[in-house]
Amino acid sequence: MFNKHVIKKLSAYCHGELPAEESLRVGEHMLGCERCRKEYDDIKLGVRLAEQLPIVEAPAELWSEIDALLEARSRNVAFQPKPARSWFGLTPLRLVAACAVVLGFAAAGVVWFLNYGPGVTWEVARYVVGSDQVAARTRLAAGELLETDGESRALLNVGQIGTVELEPNSRVRLIETDVTEHRLALDRGKIKAKISAPPRLFFVNTPSAEAIDLGCAYTLEVEDDGRGFLHVTSGWVALVGDGRESYVPIGAMCETRPGIGPGTPYFDDASDVLREALAKFDFEAGGEDALRVVLAESRDRDTFTLWHLLSRVDESQRSEIVDRMIALVGLPQGVTREAVMRLDPSSLELWKDELDTVWF
Repeated sequence: MFNKHVIKKLSAYCHGELPAEESLRVGEHMLGCERCRKEYDDIKLGVRLAEQLPIVEAPAELWSEIDALLEARSRNVAFQPKPARSWFGLTPLRLVAACAVVLGFAAAGVVWFLNYGPGVTWEVARYVVGSDQVAARTRLAAGELLETDGESRALLNVGQIGTVELEPNSRVRLIETDVTEHRLALDRGKIKAKISAPPRLFFVNTPSAEAIDLGCAYTLEVEDDGRGFLHVTSGWVALVGDGRESYVPIGAMCETRPGIGPGTPYFDDASDVLREALAKFDFEAGGEDALRVVLAESRDRDTFTLWHLLSRVDESQRSEIVDRMIALVGLPQGVTREAVMRLDPSSLELWKDELDTVWF
């Protein structure tokens, strides 16, 4: 497990060069480590800029000058005339190279600004009613909304970072598009988002919580009463609202409710009994009775759910949760029961890192 910073591994992680297990653990570490997450964001930004650089063929004159320089040096003559000087004391060769670099970065900057800068619109790539495509290649600007009825669906291109598909009877509003933030509001209905971008670049507002993309794919549904349901099919999503924060990984789900915020995440293969008890505990003041059902129904994998509950209960309930987690998976090396009971941040993070082998 990674208990220290993983900065040296971030470049390989960004380029997909790490083994699958190690890559997963680096991603897990960044969820709780702001420093490594910031370093990764910077690396990812540089990679995306480099990907936008145009491929420019060097002029023939440049290669001719290089050949001439190499030939002159190989002769090792005793006397060589001074090379012609150009602007700012640069030789023609260096001037051409410098101009190529400047133009390349300028082109990349323009491409980046057009795709990610303020005021960028999103493309409505497809709008379908029944089996008929009735609109395509239109644009959605900040402040505008897109709505589907019972027989239609739409596909949005989120700049260059992914797509959002609207299911029937859905309505979204584009809130903001900027270099550091793409934000959408889901007023009602269901969307399927697939994002490939640095963490915390794509956001979705709902009436009961904010979904923060951490590089993933997921479905998000909002009912007429404002309740929300998240199901993550790849990567991670953070749900934040009303003073609560839930990390939802691949294969997990989480419900949110207005005035309460996100509930406790659970894996989609958790028992119906556990789900019902968890809903009562989170949203219906189920209290001790509901918690005991959750504890009794928990498998090793459900320590993921129990870990989230540690900071959402009083001390006596926390003691029950800690004991159940220890019985299921044991305490990791370097973590004590006393530290977990007082919610020591480093101990909680270390236990979370250790648990990922159980969760997945």
